[in-house]
Amino acid sequence: MPAFDPIVLVPVYNHEHAIGDVVAALLAHPVNCLLVDDGSKASCAQVLDDLAARHAGRVRLLRLPHNQGKGGAMMAGFADAALHGHTHVLQIDADGQHDTDCVPQFLALARDNPAAMICGAPRYDNTVPLGRLLGRYLTHVWVWINTLSLEIRDSMCGLRVYPLAPVTELLAEERLGRRMDFDTEVLVRLNWRGVPIISVPTPVTYPADGVSHFRLLEDNVLISRMHARLFFGMLRRLPRLLGRKVGLA
Repeated sequence: MPAFDPIVLVPVYNHEHAIGDVVAALLAHPVNCLLVDDGSKASCAQVLDDLAARHAGRVRLLRLPHNQGKGGAMMAGFADAALHGHTHVLQIDADGQHDTDCVPQFLALARDNPAAMICGAPRYDNTVPLGRLLGRYLTHVWVWINTLSLEIRDSMCGLRVYPLAPVTELLAEERLGRRMDFDTEVLVRLNWRGVPIISVPTPVTYPADGVSHFRLLEDNVLISRMHARLFFGMLRRLPRLLGRKVGLA
């Protein structure tokens, strides 16, 4: 097994006002970062260029020619991380929602459990919008149905560590959603493949001036279609999933 070699991957789309603070907080820890510019506007692209130049050797910039969605940015980042020989990818969102002081704990768990997904289980403060909270709970219920388990406590948290080998294998064999549906779908499909999920409580704050790229109509349609795809996928896998629960698979 190769030596543990993680990288922090931050997908960025027009977060020029937050990304500098996020990178500074990340670099307070002994980690290197890969920023994936998902087709940002010129002002954000310039901020990312400046960060990569200022922190050369610790921050690498991958620029996509046009916006591909969060999932598309993550897939491009996975490919780049694999090309550079990394074993794990720690994903953290660019908007400053997540406490970067959790990074050492997440990486330590990944080092001790190299085959597992390490996933944030949000602890919200009073900044969380009620609509977001209700929508997330509905998604959680569908995830529990589609995995026949409660192992995935939260499938939408943007702070997590991926073991790169099973993710690379999954992406080579399956076509996954490339936008806001990605975070949930990749976890369910990794769970189906037997990848362990370790959930870690983590604080989440919604910045008052945060930038959201969630498209109310389009992304809700994508997520609904994803849940439908996963439900029928679960039905095809039902004997194996039930067998796993009773120790036969």
